[in-house]
Amino acid sequence: MRFVHTEEQTDFARTLDRLLTGADTVAAARAWAEGETAPGLALWHTLAEQGVHALLVPEEADGMGASAVELVIAFEALGRHAVPGPYVESAAYLPHVLTGDPLSSLAAGAVATVAAPPQTPYALDADIAEHVFLIDDSGIATAEVGQVKQSIDPTRRLGVLTGRSVLDAPPVDSAAAFDLAALATAAQLLGAGERILADSVTYVKQRKQFGREIGSYQAIKHQLADVQIALAFARPLIDGAAVGATGSPGDRARDVSAAKIAAADAAYLASRVGLQVHGAIGYTAEFDLSLWLLKVRALVTAWGTPAFHRQRVLTNLVGA
Repeated sequence: MRFVHTEEQTDFARTLDRLLTGADTVAAARAWAEGETAPGLALWHTLAEQGVHALLVPEEADGMGASAVELVIAFEALGRHAVPGPYVESAAYLPHVLTGDPLSSLAAGAVATVAAPPQTPYALDADIAEHVFLIDDSGIATAEVGQVKQSIDPTRRLGVLTGRSVLDAPPVDSAAAFDLAALATAAQLLGAGERILADSVTYVKQRKQFGREIGSYQAIKHQLADVQIALAFARPLIDGAAVGATGSPGDRARDVSAAKIAAADAAYLASRVGLQVHGAIGYTAEFDLSLWLLKVRALVTAWGTPAFHRQRVLTNLVGA
C-alpha cells in the first residue's frame, strides 16, 4: 500500500511547519519547564486557531471533523518542534469521549488533560489545565489535582488526581480513544526522531576531528544511516494505523501498537546516536538537543509501554 498525502494535507503540513519554525518553540519549551507557561499557552491558542485542537471533533453526530491522517501530520510537527503542552490529551483522546459544551470548549482552545489508568495513571500538565478528567471503568469524571510529579522530560508535569465527580454522560469508547492517543504519541516520536537526526547530520558536517569533519568517517555514516532506516520503516506503520483508525477494534489496536513500537524504537535509536555523535556537548541541558532527547525518553512509555504494545501485537497475531 502506498501512502500519499492529498494536496490539502500537504498544505496543512507545510503551514504548521512554517508556523512552528517561526514561533521559537525552544524558548517556549524551556519556559514551560521553568513553570512560565505564557509563551507555550500563546502557541497553544495559535494552534487552536489553525484547527489542530478540532481535528477529531465531530462536525456531525456521526462523523469526525477530520481523519486520523491529519492528526498524525499535526503531531509529527509538534514532535519535530518540541512543542510543550497536553496536546495528545486535548486533541487526540478527549475529543473521542466528550460531548456537548466540554467538547466545544476543547475545539476552541481550552486546555484540558486526562488520566486514563492503568496505562496513563497521571494527567499531563493538570496543574495548568482548565478541564481535568479521569477515565476508568466507572466512566468519565471531572477530577481534582493533588501532587504534581516531575517527568524525566522537564516540560512534562504529571498530576496525581484525587477527588472525582462522575459525569452523567453516555458510555465512552475508551479503547478507541486510547488508540488515537497512542497513535498521536507515535507521530510525536517520529517527528522528534527526525529532528534529532537532522540536527545530528548538520553537526557532524561542522565538527572536525583530526582535520576532518567527523561526518566523513564511515562508522558515523553507518550509525546515522541506521537511524534513517528505522525512521523510514516506522512512517508507513504510522500512516497505515491512521488510515485504518476506523477499522475493527482488534486490527486497529494491532496497527496502532505496531506503529508505537516502531516509532519508539526508531526515536530512541536516534536519541542514542545523536547523543553519541554530539559528544560531551550532547549531555548539557543548555544545548537544545537535550529537549528532544528527554522528550523521546518520556514519550517511549507514554500511552502504553513498549512491553504493553508488544503484548497487544502478539495477542492479535497468535491469540496469546
